[in-house]
Amino acid sequence: MIRCVRLWTGDDDNSYFEEGVIELKPGPRGDWLSDKLAVATISFQETASGGAFAWHTAPARQLVITLSGTLDFKTRQGEHFLLHPGNILLAEDTVGSGHSWKLTDDSSWRRAYVVLQPGAAVPFRARKLQRVTA
Repeated sequence: MIRCVRLWTGDDDNSYFEEGVIELKPGPRGDWLSDKLAVATISFQETASGGAFAWHTAPARQLVITLSGTLDFKTRQGEHFLLHPGNILLAEDTVGSGHSWKLTDDSSWRRAYVVLQPGAAVPFRARKLQRVTA
């Protein structure tokens, strides 16, 4: 399974998160596969080490695949989660108070943004996340 953190907007307009996985099924040659996802676009971005981004919402429902860098994401309630290379963020907080992030290591943040088509199913399965509050 691939680690994935889902970030969404609650009824109170605050961003919340839960840790989970992208579910995979056995495939040929001993590989593990997901179902195909309906996507609109993919793009790549890099932020230099030391980078940060103040409060914002996701511009679209998307998967953000971290290729390098370790990030500390924060909600307005003071809850934090870390993303490491190989982790996926399912960003669904397109409205509300948003989230912020900052790089925590000396690497740049290289990532792929995979914008999902409206209503696209994502094989995300939640599991308990240890939350850290400020």
